Amino acid sequence: MSALAVVTVIAIALAMWFRFAISDAVALGQLPPEARQEMLQLRADPHRNASRLWQLFAQYYDVVDFLPGIANRDWWLLAAMVIGAIPVIVLCGLYASRPLSRQFTMVAHAARRVSEGDFSARATVVTDAPQELIGLAVDFNDMTARLQRYEREVSESSAMVAHELRTPLNAAMGRLQGMLDQVFPCDESQLLMVHRQLEQLNRLVGDLHLLSLARAGQLSLEHEDFLLEDLVQERLAWASQRLNAAGLAPQVSIPRGTRLTGDRDRIGQVLLILVDNAIRYAASGQQLSIDVQASNGDIHLSVCDRGPGVEAESLARMTERFWRAEHSRDRHLGGSGLGLSIACAICEAHGGSLEMVGRSGGGLCARVRLPHPPQRAS
Repeated sequence: MSALAVVTVIAIALAMWFRFAISDAVALGQLPPEARQEMLQLRADPHRNASRLWQLFAQYYDVVDFLPGIANRDWWLLAAMVIGAIPVIVLCGLYASRPLSRQFTMVAHAARRVSEGDFSARATVVTDAPQELIGLAVDFNDMTARLQRYEREVSESSAMVAHELRTPLNAAMGRLQGMLDQVFPCDESQLLMVHRQLEQLNRLVGDLHLLSLARAGQLSLEHEDFLLEDLVQERLAWASQRLNAAGLAPQVSIPRGTRLTGDRDRIGQVLLILVDNAIRYAASGQQLSIDVQASNGDIHLSVCDRGPGVEAESLARMTERFWRAEHSRDRHLGGSGLGLSIACAICEAHGGSLEMVGRSGGGLCARVRLPHPPQRAS
């Protein structure tokens, strides 16, 4: 609109200049040669003989053109051009603002659906709208996609939380009731069974608490500088018994001297979760590799296996709470379905990310990106 107004002003100014130039050329062409020559000389230096110049103007020009006020025909011409330009400006402005109006309408319509509880609403992106509005529509769609995911997580995880909490609680209560009713002997083995169920319950509550803190941006981190190779070897040593039992011999590739600044224990927790995930669901592939690379100030850690993998459309959901793939995460394999959610939350708390990708030939890769130095998660 600003450009249209500027172009209109320039067009009117050029039209007035052409009008003056043409009318002056016509008037000069009608003068006798001697008078035209004298007029041109006096106009070159008006102050040399102003009285004679005014005499020539009065003799050969229309004196009305020199009168001030709206009686001057130039003012009438200017008014006519302005009046004629107004409809052109309005029509062009309406035409130019159509993409803008359509984009606003799309966003407003989608926002109304979201306010009514429909988080699947998306604003259609008008490609010929201004880039700022296209960015607004894209950001709005990203926001609604997150809201939809959060709503799905809440609705699905509410039932799952109740189930996951009730299972060990019922088992512990049943075992205790059996001992009270003297169905089971009240000895150390029975108490150990109850203790294991309570430990599972306590671990689940702790995991949910960690996720809640991370979602609220309140997860406490203690940053320190450490060698990544030492941390990986340490956590693999912790998991060595289970790795040997699963027949997995990890292949580790870490550039010597690679350092990382972050919460060492939390990042070690991420690594253990990924290794445990491979032990549980990918031991049949008999392959586990851990690779570390530094790129553009970030540390990239990949934990890859050759297990059965997951369908491509399910990869993005693997970090959701309580999500399990039907063929690879059956209940008999254990786990609460919170491990990858916790790993993702810890990565995001460090300003990084966790991405699950499929491998050609079968298997999965968990790709961790951690900034170095760390950034505060948004």
